[in-house]
Order: sequence, then structure tokens, then C-alpha cells
Amino acid sequence: MKEIKSIIKLYNTLKGSGEKCAIAQVVRVEESSYRREGARMLVFESGVFEGGISGGCLEGDALQRSQIAILKQQPSIVTYDTSKEKEIGVGLGCNGVIDVLISPITEEAPLMGMLQKCISERGEHVIATITALRGFDTVQLGQSFYYDADASTVNDCADPRLQGFILEKVTDVLKKNKSKTYDFQEGTEAASIFIELIPPQFHLAIYGDNYDVYPLLEMARVLDWDVSLVGNIQKLKKEKLQSVQGLYPKDGEERPAIDHRTAVLLMAHDFKTDAANLQTLIKSDAPYIASLGPRKRFDKMVREFEERGIVFSQEELDRVFAPCGLEIGANTPEEIATSIFGEILSVFSGKQGGMLRTKKGPIHERA
Repeated sequence: MKEIKSIIKLYNTLKGSGEKCAIAQVVRVEESSYRREGARMLVFESGVFEGGISGGCLEGDALQRSQIAILKQQPSIVTYDTSKEKEIGVGLGCNGVIDVLISPITEEAPLMGMLQKCISERGEHVIATITALRGFDTVQLGQSFYYDADASTVNDCADPRLQGFILEKVTDVLKKNKSKTYDFQEGTEAASIFIELIPPQFHLAIYGDNYDVYPLLEMARVLDWDVSLVGNIQKLKKEKLQSVQGLYPKDGEERPAIDHRTAVLLMAHDFKTDAANLQTLIKSDAPYIASLGPRKRFDKMVREFEERGIVFSQEELDRVFAPCGLEIGANTPEEIATSIFGEILSVFSGKQGGMLRTKKGPIHERA
């Protein structure tokens, strides 16, 4: 999401200059690649760009091809096979086949509006893009369609067969929580469609107001996560709160909205306050609830709840991480913040957080 925000920012800055631009987007990856499907870069005809499609080995060539696409006002697909000896990217960390769609952006093209919608409205967003085409005259290569979840429709798709096909595959993408390219064929007509799932930004909800929250706020700022903080607002340093979207007085009634992309940190350093917050938040949709302190502190909480007749289910207890963080030998607040963020990312991605050198098989799941 941070990349999309940066692209939109540059686009809004330069769109009034009269310069034309194009989007280069990774739409298919085989084997190894530094970036995965969905990575994109915005290129202006002057050569100014934002975003990236690799670790730096493909950007130069993609920039030049984007400028050509702008000049011709024609979209194209470029395939980079970095496993070949003389291909761009060999020796620079890539070892796979990468398809990049390069599409000129016009005032009539709805893509930038779709991306703006993704960063403006919290929720699951789906964009379907034509990445290969044969025999159709109702749609074009590079054309994108936004899936309207409320109406269960694909906006502006003129071909009813493709619309029905996309709707069917969107259901699959949402169920599997993974973007994917699907192939449509009927008679002599064929199309490949990249259906991209753009989930909500990660949200960090901190319940605490001591000095150890500041490294967490700084790291969340670098990662561009949404941040909410519940605490004694008068106690906090105002200059440290620029990255906080929602500030909630600890004695007030209003609280952050918690969803399935929210990580909760209970760090009031007060047993009763953390326990009261846990009782409420364990019923939320948060997949990650961190309780600072040793395990015996959390065990005492659970025991006292049980004495009051409050019993947490195993599913609820599995979402509580106490003690929290990865075991990396962290001691300082900054190191502890690194440990916690590593654990949050591992939970959200369904990984164990181990060392990659001991992992069997590829780093990323193969299509």
C-alpha cells in the first residue's frame, strides 16, 4: 500500500504539468523474483518515476519501454527471463521469468482512480487487468476493471462473458486471499486476466503511553501502517505522534476500529488495565494480540478471569502472544519493537518466523 500511495502522490503532483505517463506492473512470475505480482512503477515521459518492479535490475529497461509506450500510446507485455545467460537481471539476484504489463495512462483511463479508491477506503479491493488478448474487440490489452463488492459487479466491463468470468474468479481470489492470473477462452477468443487483491493497510492499535511506544510508532511510520493509540494523551510527546491517525484518551468511550488486518499491543504496564483491555479485545477480529511481559503475568490474568467465571476459548488464546515477539535477543525498546514487528508480519503471512537459510524449498509460494 505504501508504494501505491507514493505513486498516487507523484501522479497528483505532475499530472497538471502536461507530461504523459505510464504504469509498468508485474503481472506474472515464474520461479524467483525480487518483487511479486502486483508490484508497479509509474513512469513519466521525462524519466521521473516512482515505485519498482524488481530490486533494481529491471527498472532501467522498463523505464525506457514505458517511454516508448507513452510515445506510441500503446500497451505492451514485456517478458524478462532472468534465468538466461544474456538477459537483463542475470547476476543481480533474479532467476525467474517475469511478465511486466506497460500501459499508458490517459485522462480517460480509470486505473488511477481505482488506486486512489484503494488508499482512501479501508477494505478489500480487487482490480482485474487484461494482460493478454486475442480476438476481442470489446476490451483492450491493459484495460482494468474495478470489482464493486457492494453491487457484486465489475465496473465498465463491456463484454458480459468476461464480466461473468471475472466475477467467478474474484470469488476464488477472495477465498484464497491471493492474487492470480486466469485464462479465458471461447472459440477463437482468448484473454488472460490478472485479478489483483489489494487488502487494507496493516493497522497497529497500541494500548499504552510509556516511552517504549515511540520506537513502535517510528517503525510503523517507516512501514506506512495505520496507527491508533489509546493512552494518556497529555503524557505523550506531541512531536512523536505524527504517524498516529487515531488518538484515544484512555478514560474515554471511543476506541479504535479493530479488523482482521489489525495487530493489537497491550502495553499499559499496568496489570488491571491490560487485563481489562484484553477482556474486550480478545472478542475482536484481531488475529494478533500482544501482551508485554513474562508468560507468568499472562497466566495470572487467565487464572483470575477463570476465577470470575470468564473462560477464553482455545481459538481466542491462540491469538494472544504472551510473551510477544520473536526470540532474537532483544533488550532495548528499539530491539523489542523489531522483535514484535517481525512476529506480527509472520502471523499475518502465516509463517513461523524462522531463518530463511533453514527453509526447505523456495522463499515464495510458486504459482
